[in-house]
Amino acid sequence: MPAAPSAAAPDSNPDVVLVVDFGAQYAQLIARRVREARVYSEIVPSSMPVAEMLARKPKAIILSGGPSSVYAEGAPRLDREIFEAGVPVFGMCYGFQLMATTLGGTVDDNGAREYGRTPLTVTKQGSTLFEGTPAEQSVWMSHGDACSAAPEGFTVTASTDVVPVAAFENDEKKLYGVQYHPEVLHSTHGQQILEHFLYRGAGIEPTWTTHNVVEEQVALIREQVGGKRAICGLSGGVDSAVAAALVQKAIGSQLTCVYVDHGLMRKGETEQVEKDFVAATGVQLKVVDAQERFLTALAGVSDPETKRKIIGREFIRVFEQAQLEILQEDGPEVAFLVQGTLYPDVVESGGGTGTANIKSHHNVGGLPDDIEFELVEPLRKLFKDEVRMVGQELGLPDEIVQRQPFPGPGLGIRIVGEVTKDRLDLLREADAIAREELTAAGLDREIWQCPVVLLADVRSVGVQGDGRTYGHPIVLRPVSSEDAMTADWTRMPYDVLAKISTRITNEVADVNRVVLDVTSKPPGTIEWE
Repeated sequence: MPAAPSAAAPDSNPDVVLVVDFGAQYAQLIARRVREARVYSEIVPSSMPVAEMLARKPKAIILSGGPSSVYAEGAPRLDREIFEAGVPVFGMCYGFQLMATTLGGTVDDNGAREYGRTPLTVTKQGSTLFEGTPAEQSVWMSHGDACSAAPEGFTVTASTDVVPVAAFENDEKKLYGVQYHPEVLHSTHGQQILEHFLYRGAGIEPTWTTHNVVEEQVALIREQVGGKRAICGLSGGVDSAVAAALVQKAIGSQLTCVYVDHGLMRKGETEQVEKDFVAATGVQLKVVDAQERFLTALAGVSDPETKRKIIGREFIRVFEQAQLEILQEDGPEVAFLVQGTLYPDVVESGGGTGTANIKSHHNVGGLPDDIEFELVEPLRKLFKDEVRMVGQELGLPDEIVQRQPFPGPGLGIRIVGEVTKDRLDLLREADAIAREELTAAGLDREIWQCPVVLLADVRSVGVQGDGRTYGHPIVLRPVSSEDAMTADWTRMPYDVLAKISTRITNEVADVNRVVLDVTSKPPGTIEWE
C-alpha cells in the first residue's frame, strides 16, 4: 500500500474488490497485489453464494486459482449470474477455466501441462490487459488442463507453445482471464496486467492509501467508542503499538494502555515498552505484574492450542482486573478492549476464507466466550507490511515500526513442551544472543523475524568441557516475508550462524545443540506452535 499522495482525499468507504478463493495457495497474495495497486480488496470463500457477493456491491471480482479440475465431480462452481451481473470479473488459472466452461468455452485434459516459468506470446497487442507489455514475456504456470476454445464473444489475447488460449478478454461484458498466475513475481509483467484489469477493465481509481486508512479508522473508532473509555493490551510489538496509536489519535485520554508482564516476554521487553512507546506517544500506561498467575495457569500444559487459549483467557482476566482498578478513578465506563488483530490472524483462524482453522491466534480464536469487553480492532483488515506503513503515517519511530514481529502469547509458544520459569529463562538468554548478533551483523531489516525455539521435551547427547552432556536443542527460524501469509527462510551468512551457535552453546546452560529451520511457509507456519 503506497503512501498517500498529498492531494489524496480521505475515503471512508473504499471500493472493494472481492477475491474469490478456490483453495489457491496464492489467494492472499492476490489480495495483497490488489492493495499494492491502491485498491482495497478482501478474500471470500468460493462457497459464498453469488447473490451474497453481489450484495456487497464490489467494484470487481477476481477468481483465484485452485487445485481442482473444472470438469471433475465435486469441483467448486459459481452461479452463471456472477458473469452476467455487469461486475468486471478477472479469472486466474482455475478461475480462468471456470469462466471459460461456464460461458460455453472448452477446457479439457489434452496433455498440455505447464508448471513454473513459461514463455507467453501476446497475440493481440494493445488489448485491455496487455497494453504496453512485450509480445514475448515470462509467466508462472501451474495447470494440467487447458482451454482449447474461448467462449463466444471473447477475443483470445495470448497463447503458449502448447496452450492455444492462455488469455482472453471480453471488453463489452468486462470479463477477462489468464491461464497463469499474474500475482507471483515470476510473472514478469503480472502486476501490470492486474493493474490494467483494475484501472482499465474495471475503471477503478487507485485511491486506497495509508492516509485514507488512518482517517477511516479514526472516524470508525470515534463512532464505536463514543464517550466511553478503552483499554489496550500493549505488548510492545508493532501490531499492538500501531493499534494503540490509532485509537489514541481517535479518542486521546479515553485510552489507557495495559502492559501485562506475564513472564513470557523477551529479555528487556518491559523496559523497552516503557521507554520507546510511552516516550513516542505519551499514552497512559499501566503495568501489571502477572508472572506467577500465567505460570500457574500453564503448569503441566504442553498442547500448543491449549496454551494459546490459556494465555488468551488469562490476558482477558488481567484486563478485567485492570479495568476494576481503572474504574476507581473518576471518568466514564471502560467498555472497550483494543487489539492488534491483523488480516492474517483472521485468515489463519478460519475467519477469512472459510478454510480450515490453521491455528487459534490469541486475539481471534483464543478469547473466552464470556469476554466482558467490546473489541476495537482497527487493523483487522490489514497485512503486516500495511500496518508498518500506517505506523509511519502516525509518526511512530522506526524502533517501534520496524521492530521484528513477536507473537502475543510470547515465548509460551516458542517452548515446545511445558512452560516453566527455568525454561523461559533459558530461552530468553538464547533469544537475546540471537538478536544481539543479528543486529551486530546489520541483518535486522533483511530478516523479517527470527523466532528462537526451545525443544523442551527433546534432549540430545553432546560433549562440553570434555564431558558428556544431555541438553536441549535450540532452533533458529530466520524468515523473510512482507505479510506473514507466505514466508521463506532467510539465507543467513554462515559466519553469523556460527557465532550465534557458539555463543548459545557456550553461554546458555543446558543447551548443547543449535539447529536451523529451513522450511518455507507454506508448508510450515512461522511459529512452531
